Amino acid sequence: MVRTVYEGRLVNLRIERVRLPNGRDTELEIMEHRGAAAVAAVDDARRVVLLHQYRYAASGYLWEVPAGVLDRAGEAPAACAARELREEAGLAARELRPLGAIFTTPGFCTERIHLFLARGLERVEHAREDDEVISEVREVALDEALAMIRRGEIVDGKTIAALYLAADALRETAAA
Repeated sequence: MVRTVYEGRLVNLRIERVRLPNGRDTELEIMEHRGAAAVAAVDDARRVVLLHQYRYAASGYLWEVPAGVLDRAGEAPAACAARELREEAGLAARELRPLGAIFTTPGFCTERIHLFLARGLERVEHAREDDEVISEVREVALDEALAMIRRGEIVDGKTIAALYLAADALRETAAA
């Protein structure tokens, strides 16, 4: 049994009666999300682009990589990543390399964020949406961005995953 509780612009909330693999029946609250993409944009000097973006739910500004929601369920995650990189950071990339994907909160939400490494960066005009409040776009040495995670200055999950996966991918490329 599925009961829809709320249908919104970004998420839908439903309650489902399910049978778990252990044989028990229960009701689960599931937040449907169409997915997103995030991009660690790293230049030739190994600097990564970080946005200082206002997040109401987090009560302030967070350091994040460019990211956004898929326009529709069938949108290619790489197209979303390229669009968000342009809109939020004013950058285009010659190469978008998939790094993997994460579930943000798999206990109750279907949101999957596809992560990318952007290389071959070129400045273009940004075109931010009305609800995107970005106080600063900063280029930070990748090693410093990883140190910011360790110091608790970067706390956004998708950004942490993207930065560590990008650093790993760049190490593999350098070793090859």
